[in-house]
Amino acid sequence: MELPRITDWNVRGKRLLVRADLNVPVENGQVIDATRIERFAAGMKPLLDRGARLVILTHFGRPTKNELDPGFSVDKLRPALSDALGIPVRFSDVCVGTSAEILTRQLSDGEALLVENLRYQTGETENDPAFATELAKLGDIYVNDAFSVSHRAHASTDALARLLPAAAGPLLVEEIEALSAALEAPKSPAVAVVGGAKVSTKIDVLKNLVKKLDAVIIGGGMANTFLFADGAPVGRSLHEADQVETVYEIRDAAKQSGCRLLLPVDVVCARKFEADARNFVAPADQCPDDAMILDAGPASLRMFEAELAQASTLLWNGPLGAFEIEPFDRSTMRLAQIAAELTDVGALTSVAGGGDTVAALNKAGVADRFTYVSSAGGAFLEWLEGKTLPGIAALTHASKAA
Repeated sequence: MELPRITDWNVRGKRLLVRADLNVPVENGQVIDATRIERFAAGMKPLLDRGARLVILTHFGRPTKNELDPGFSVDKLRPALSDALGIPVRFSDVCVGTSAEILTRQLSDGEALLVENLRYQTGETENDPAFATELAKLGDIYVNDAFSVSHRAHASTDALARLLPAAAGPLLVEEIEALSAALEAPKSPAVAVVGGAKVSTKIDVLKNLVKKLDAVIIGGGMANTFLFADGAPVGRSLHEADQVETVYEIRDAAKQSGCRLLLPVDVVCARKFEADARNFVAPADQCPDDAMILDAGPASLRMFEAELAQASTLLWNGPLGAFEIEPFDRSTMRLAQIAAELTDVGALTSVAGGGDTVAALNKAGVADRFTYVSSAGGAFLEWLEGKTLPGIAALTHASKAA
């Protein structure tokens, strides 16, 4: 996908109206995980060095409509943002209006201003053209650097991009290039790991992946539904009995595309879903009626490891088991380690994304060893589904740089 890139433009003296996603974890008024802020800042620093004037837009949480709850103010993000950018960051306590516009015009080259939470205004989530017009007064060039919110047609991702010269920011370009390399033009053999609780939430993902990849490893509660559709007893395991026809459709699509679906051949079962519960390994088609499947078994893991050992590209979304609770995290932790080791030696391009996936890779201590890990949730899933994201589409149709 060819997008206009802000890194290719002359930005000296220009107010860059940058849509970021700085919706980070905060406790007691302080940022407790600045990873997202640091990744954003890394792309912005070179632009500041070239004389850009940053006007930063973001949302934070989900404020109740028409209530300016100070708990949702983005001012608390400023210390972490200032540290990451290496400069003091100014603040506007409103995101539109005369006072905000004046503050943007007072910026000098290499300075930055953070404006108040966009979601204090209902016009943001309603993609209100009038609100977008007011936002446009704060900048000379619009920059979308927030892939993670680009699946939403909001004023700051859609309408605003059509009002100013518009370009993609460094982080957004990095994300799209990584995902495209793993999905649109992957080096073969290309394999996906798709896990999670429900098939119903990833029907479109699976149907799209089986058309583009060589193999898909299916884990988690999703695998239980596939086993159930094959006639295997699943006991009290999480599964969706009403999705049998969907499983058949996915299998048919995979067969037509020549994509292999890999399911567990053995499973870890327990009669209680709790940490360190007594557990046992059983063939995948022999789960007792009073037990539940909570992880892939050792034979399955060996099969999955062998698949990764032959792969050149890995796309990972979702854990293989109930990774939050030991010992049902073993298959996810082990396969993550294998993927990291293969990536370390240049044998595998590994791309992962989704909230549970990132949490699992962090727990395994390998997130920084994957080729790319996306912090996007909904946007990552919609990309895997093959959908066009509104925020990206807006950039491709936006006005060009002067």
